[in-house]
Amino acid sequence: MLIRNVRIEQAEALQDIRVTDGRFSEIGLGLAAAAGEEEIDGGGNLALPPFVESHVHLDACLTAGEPRWNRSGTLFEGIEIWSERKQSLTKEDIRNRVRKAVRMQAMNGVQYVRTHVDVTDPTLLALEVLCELREELRDHVEIQVVAFPQEGIHSYPNGKVLLENALKAGADVVGAIPHFEFTREYAVESLRYAVGLAEKYGKLVDVHCDEIDDPEAKGLETLACLAHESGLRDRVTASHTCAMHSYNNAYVFKLFRLLRMSGINFVANPLVNITLQGRLDTYPKRRGLTRVKELLENGVNVSFGHDDVYDPWYMMGTGNMMDVVHMGLHTCQMMGYDDIVGSYRFVTGNGARTLHLGDAYGIKTGNPANLILVGARDFYQALNEHAVVLYSWRNGKLIASATPAEKKVHF
Repeated sequence: MLIRNVRIEQAEALQDIRVTDGRFSEIGLGLAAAAGEEEIDGGGNLALPPFVESHVHLDACLTAGEPRWNRSGTLFEGIEIWSERKQSLTKEDIRNRVRKAVRMQAMNGVQYVRTHVDVTDPTLLALEVLCELREELRDHVEIQVVAFPQEGIHSYPNGKVLLENALKAGADVVGAIPHFEFTREYAVESLRYAVGLAEKYGKLVDVHCDEIDDPEAKGLETLACLAHESGLRDRVTASHTCAMHSYNNAYVFKLFRLLRMSGINFVANPLVNITLQGRLDTYPKRRGLTRVKELLENGVNVSFGHDDVYDPWYMMGTGNMMDVVHMGLHTCQMMGYDDIVGSYRFVTGNGARTLHLGDAYGIKTGNPANLILVGARDFYQALNEHAVVLYSWRNGKLIASATPAEKKVHF
């Protein structure tokens, strides 16, 4: 297959991409088509590596309104509703919803997904289903499963054993939730335990870290220290870190030294963080988003996630990562031209680093032929005009396609 006339990651010059046996075999200008080779005209549109969903909860996706709607839109009512909805979970229910959600993501150019799955469940039902679907869907999407102790490790009955059992059952990543533990001591112990399990089983780490407006929630410093001292470094991710929004600047200045030394990744979830944080404020109201700009300026990797897709905590969403970036740029006040045009990295290369995908990710000769073609000449236009993903190829095979809607003005 020969894909002609595309702009690879913002490049001004048009290039052609040849795919042979599922890999990028040649990239250059004016490539000659071989006899009988399929040719696709990219039309000067933007070619990107596939979108990476760094943080989502597929086990709860597509449950908004079941058994009732979240009328307040708050985290707390969402937790109550999910507690009710969990009573009716079955394998078939989870399987059907996740398959549908993954197809939605695929239509929007997503080929890599890290999903957190609640393992504060003695049956580990959702984890079992997600591990099965990870294998079933692997030709279309690469799924990483995080063992997520939603109700705590030390603060939930048998939480430590359940977390380790989840890893034995096939989870790829160890999770934790220090700000939800009963005490500061439990929070620190939970992080030590999670990192210890990662070392024992050779797993990655992704922690729901300080997802609260409390400036005294400082699980991040413990997690970064453990990443540094254990040598796990960029195998560790701190998700959310909303409390960092409320830290005083003197403390943050000191903290950045440790963050740089630790090498850890960060995930912000703009759609949901801006929705759920600041709920106890009158005015002024905090955005509650972590310090994305400052983290980037200090050489720290940050990617974006959708977090929730049409569930009790966020009753909207189609799995479109461009919606996530659009909100992130606004709420982080990253509205300069260079910020916007380069923001695709939050859901491509930066996300690939978070998921530890390695050198096999990206449009490079010899790599697996995984790419998307977006209907715009650059990412600025893509965001501003809500461009669609025209094609998504995985290992050279088409897994999703779209035709832009035709619009007319009659005056």
